[in-house]
Parts: sequence; C-alpha cells; structure tokens
Amino acid sequence: MNVANDFQDRFRQAIQSHAGELQEEDGEPAKVELSPRAREVASLLSGRQISISVLCSIVRIVEAFALVAIGLGCFFGYVYPGHSVNIYYAAPLIIGSLLAVMLIQAADGYQISAFRSYIAQLARIFAAWTMVFAGFALVLFFAKLGDVYSRVWFAAWYAGGLMFFVASRAVLATLVRRWADAGRLERRAIIVGGGQPAAELIQDLEAQSNNDIRICGIFDDRSDDRSPPVVAGYPKLGTIAELVEFARLTSIDLLIVSIPLRAEERLLQLLKKLWILPLDIRLSAHSDKMRFRPRSYSYIGRVPLLDMFSKPITDWDAICKRAFDLLFASIAIVLLSPVMAATALAVKMTSRGPVLFKQKRYGFNNEVIEVLKFRSMYVDQEDLMARKAVTRDDPRVTRVGRFIRKTSIDELPQLFNVMRGDLSLVGPRPHALGANTNDKLWDQVIDGYFARHKVKPGVTGWAQINGWRGECDTPDKIRRRIESDLYYIENWSLGLDLYILFLTPFRLFNTENAF
Repeated sequence: MNVANDFQDRFRQAIQSHAGELQEEDGEPAKVELSPRAREVASLLSGRQISISVLCSIVRIVEAFALVAIGLGCFFGYVYPGHSVNIYYAAPLIIGSLLAVMLIQAADGYQISAFRSYIAQLARIFAAWTMVFAGFALVLFFAKLGDVYSRVWFAAWYAGGLMFFVASRAVLATLVRRWADAGRLERRAIIVGGGQPAAELIQDLEAQSNNDIRICGIFDDRSDDRSPPVVAGYPKLGTIAELVEFARLTSIDLLIVSIPLRAEERLLQLLKKLWILPLDIRLSAHSDKMRFRPRSYSYIGRVPLLDMFSKPITDWDAICKRAFDLLFASIAIVLLSPVMAATALAVKMTSRGPVLFKQKRYGFNNEVIEVLKFRSMYVDQEDLMARKAVTRDDPRVTRVGRFIRKTSIDELPQLFNVMRGDLSLVGPRPHALGANTNDKLWDQVIDGYFARHKVKPGVTGWAQINGWRGECDTPDKIRRRIESDLYYIENWSLGLDLYILFLTPFRLFNTENAF
C-alpha cells in the first residue's frame, strides 16, 4: 500500500470508527438556521442534474444501434430479396458499428466538450467512419470476397451513416447547450475552508479548460481574518453545521476541502461531520507540501485531489437499481394482490377507520416521505410520530393488526412507495421522525446515525435479515441496526439486493421481535 492510500485509509477508519458509537450528550441539538443568502443560493440549486457519464454512454449505445439500423434499412431497401441477412451481411453490420463507436471514442468524440462543439468533431467522426469502410475494403480485397457483397449497399450504408452523424450531432449539440444553460450538466461543488488556500484552489479550478465544475459557495467555521466573507469572488455561506443542512436542501455533487493535509486534527473533525452526506468528498492537494504518486490522485483538469468518500449508488448503478425495483415491485404487487385485498377487507371489517396508515419517515438525504402501511392500531390510538414503540400485547394494536404485524403483511402497501420512487425494495428501513430510545431521538443516541440516509430507504434490508427487526428498546439494538445499514451501503450490489430479497420471506418466520 502506498503512502497516499495509507493516509486516506487512516482518515476513513478514524471517521467510520465513530459510526454507531453511543452519544453521551443530553438534550436536543440546536436547530440550524441558514442565512438568507444561503437560502437564496439553495433555492437556485434544487433542480435535478443529468449524469454526464450516463449521457455519454447513452449516446454511444444509440449511435451503435442507429448504425446497425441504417445498414439493415439499406439492405432491405436494395439487396433484399436477392440475399437473405446471413453471416456475410450480419458480421460487417455488427463489427462495423462497434468499431465505429470505438474509433469515435478514441478520438474523444464522446465527451461533453465534443457534444457542445460538434462541428469541430464532425471531421474526426467522419474520419472514424471512413476508416471502418477502408478496413472493410482491404479485408474484402485480400479475402477475395468482393463478389459476395453489394457495392451499392456498402455505399448507401456509408452515406447514410454520414447523414445520421450530421443530423444527430446537431440535435445533440442543441440539447446539451440547453441543458448546460439550465445548469443540469455541471458538477456543483462547495469549497470547505476559506482564506488563501481556498482562493488558490478556486483560481486553479477556474483556470481549467472545459471545466464542468460550478462553485456554489464556501463554508467555513472560522470568522476571523483568515476566513473573509468573500473569497475569490465567492461568498461564504455559513459554517460547517450549516453546510450539512444546506447540502440536504440542494442538489450538490462535490465537497472539496481546501484545508492543508498537515492539519490532520482539524480535517478529522470536519470529515466526521461531513461524511454522513451522500456526496463525493475530496481533499484538495494542489498547494500542499505533501506529495504522493500521481496515480494516488484524482484530477479536475490538472488540480490534484485525494478521494475520501464517494456518493454511493450513482450513474448506471442508480439506473439499474431503479429498474430492479420497478421490475420486482411490479411482480410482487401482481402476485400479492389477493393477500393485500384480503387484508384490506379484514382491517375494514374489524375496526373503524381507514384501511391504510400514512406515517412520515426519513427518506434519502433526510427528506421526509410518507410511508404507507395497513392500519394495525385502533384509529384513535395511532402514533404518527412513533414516540412510543409497539410492545408485546400492546393494547393499541387490533386483533387483525397483531397478525399482520407479526407476518409483516402490514408493510405490503410500501410496494406502492417503491413504484412512486420514495423507497427502494432493499435498503435501510425508513425510521419514523419521532423514533426514540429512552426518550432520546436516535440521532442523539447514535453517532453517525444520519449516514444511513446516504441511500434511498428500503422495504427490507440487511439489518432485517440479520435479526435486527422490530423494537429497538436499547441503545445497543439501534447501534447494531445502524452498523448493518452502513455495511449495506458500503457493500451494495445488485447481487446483494437479490440475496436480501431471497432471504426476506424465510426470515419472516422468526417473529420473536415482531409485535
């Protein structure tokens, strides 16, 4: 392990070792109020972003399929029915389209800068497409296969491909400029730490060509001359505590800490507060005297950064997880609809009140969501804030409610939360706003509690299949649940989601902690 990796690992371990520790402070933490300027900036940064990596991948896929489609269109328009689509035509269609995409990629044709100024890239794209057909010509000549193929088909496919690139890249350039003007293709960054180091970092970032970083402000705990209210033209929006609140209200992608690496104690204290956020967190190394191997850094242009924490489940991972949720939730709703219909009827027939119970809980990034459940309590004894946990033989629970709670049938309406996008099928279970142990809210009991909200909550999760289901009447139980949630976040994969889904029905037979 090199020195840089050792440095990063020491910081991560020191920070995450505090996660799940019991807190000793008493009382409720003070509410954080943002300054008017910070609230104004936050209101401008609430729009959804477009993932640049996903956009570039989609363009590659679309262009590959479009080239195949154009070739097939030329074939059926001229060659068919004289020839069928056999290996002689299928091979160049597939190989040629993939080779064209690879050559365009090698010519940097799938970067945002290329999408913006497409005219400058058309020459490279034309050259790549021409090289494909030049290669075909050489192969056909030396293999003596010229009589097998229609020359008109090759010419039509070549011309059709050129026209497609001209038209599609013009449309793409228009869309990219529109999205860029709306701020949807930028990476929004916050600088942590003020003074001269922040000023130098900002100047270096702005000096990079084709920079997709938009600096949205500065946050720093210091208020003396070392941290003036405006740094390199950017305002200081607040303290680190206010930054945590600001990041929950906005669509921020990146935190860049400009504090020198040698100030380890201050860095550690900052990162312990910031790592709970679902953001990429980087340490600036542009002006630090410590120097590691070049491969130890990630870069924005030529500005070196050390990666500390990365946002979990992003880009294609997020798309795959959402597709996974929609597929399996749809199947579950269809298969379990008789059970849900029977449960709704039983709830309605045995106690007055609505069939469904709606409760506000914490969602992704501490957003408040409304979770659906079958009502299991008497309507006049419902606990919307979950201030009092349900216990064994709780008199507030109806006769039908006891059964559906033990079997977790009361959770089935949350499948509609999954379809709506509030929940995932698998993830940390969403907790009610008033969930507490010994009259202390869980974020006051457990250090790093809000780190579990770095991903979307789930109907089931790693904690539930490992026995941490039901009442959390002791600090140790909630600590074990948080540890399981953090393990899931750090080790997420679609395979792990499938594993948890598969085991969930079997774990439901253990009703020891379900009341």
